[in-house]
Amino acid sequence: MWFGKVCASIIDAMDIVRPESVLKNKRRKRMIFFAVLVIAVAALTMGVYRLKPALPNVDAGNVWPDTVKRGSMLRQVHGLGTLVPVDIRWIPAQTDATVERILIWPGTLVKADSVIMELSNSQVQQEAQDADLQLKSAEADFQNTKVKVEGDLLTLKAEAATVQSAYEDAQTQADANKELVKIGVLSNQALQSSIGKAREMATRNKIELDRIEMNTRVIKTQLAVQQAKIDQMRALVDLKRKHLEALKLRAGIDGMLQELPVKVGQRFTAGTTLAKVAEPTHLKAELKIPETQAKDITIGQYSEIDTHNGIIKGAVMRKDPSVQNGTVTVDVRLEGQLPAGAVPDLSVDGTVTLETLNDVLFVGRPAFGQEKSKVGMFKYDPDGKTATRVQVELGRSSVQTVEIIRGLKEGDRVILSDMSRYDNFDRVRLE
Repeated sequence: MWFGKVCASIIDAMDIVRPESVLKNKRRKRMIFFAVLVIAVAALTMGVYRLKPALPNVDAGNVWPDTVKRGSMLRQVHGLGTLVPVDIRWIPAQTDATVERILIWPGTLVKADSVIMELSNSQVQQEAQDADLQLKSAEADFQNTKVKVEGDLLTLKAEAATVQSAYEDAQTQADANKELVKIGVLSNQALQSSIGKAREMATRNKIELDRIEMNTRVIKTQLAVQQAKIDQMRALVDLKRKHLEALKLRAGIDGMLQELPVKVGQRFTAGTTLAKVAEPTHLKAELKIPETQAKDITIGQYSEIDTHNGIIKGAVMRKDPSVQNGTVTVDVRLEGQLPAGAVPDLSVDGTVTLETLNDVLFVGRPAFGQEKSKVGMFKYDPDGKTATRVQVELGRSSVQTVEIIRGLKEGDRVILSDMSRYDNFDRVRLE
């Protein structure tokens, strides 16, 4: 403002004299003054525009730094899961039935033949009795058929014996007549007649023998049919007795009764699950691994299961071929003695070691960025008071570390914390 007042005073003083030359000088000075003023304002504006913004301050105590290292890196994946029994028996209902009495409750150790509950079904009992009677009837029919066909066979054999005897007599007579013809006691006509009768009896004897053989085969067939009916009835009896025996629901394996989802008086249909029995000391870990990390898991890989009361060593025994809710189920076989409190359905943390990478650059896994991707990371400057953003190419990752392909070198210090709020800055000040 003072500059303007001075200029105005000068102009007013100059206005006192009005010659033409003075007016020209006055206009010239005004033009020079305004040109200088415009240049000064433009220069000031350009200077202000070119000023760099102040670096944002970051609390050094709240960031998570790490140093790039070179060496061996364990590549691992992590997942949450539970302990589950290896040997599990779900006991279904064999028939429609009603719960009459529960003898054992969940949490109880059981043997294979322990009766868990008693069921009732009058129809099953009636069908078992009917099956027994049908079996006895089939056995009686078999005996009747056997007696009849064997009697018929004996009759045929008796008839055959008579024919055979007549055949032997005729053959003997024919042989005797041959000798009589030789000494001239018997005519040749009588000999031919005896020979013809012997042939006739030979044919009849063969027919009788064929009848016996054929009837023997028929008898075997008839008895086989009756025996098949008996076998059928016996199988039915076994099934009905099994259904009857199933009304006493047994554990089936040695273990612990885990679940009993029925009540006394409840009626259910065949196939309904009535109880769950598991062997509580033979457990495995069932882990849920993110699908993006599970692709390199194979059978036999070393694993560690944290029960929050101890670490159990193990190995991968199965990998589910399908993905559910973004995860892959991996079963880990547990080795060695289980720590105290390791029971079915216990929540655990599991780590699977995929491989060991030798002589690689690696650093702690940042809060952002996926493996085999490019990310911006803040690297500490030499003074340690500022950090500059650099582009880093990440390689294979593990639970806590990630491989560095390019962008960093051994000994560089970087910030692993989430720095997304500073995406608009390439440098930050650490205080």
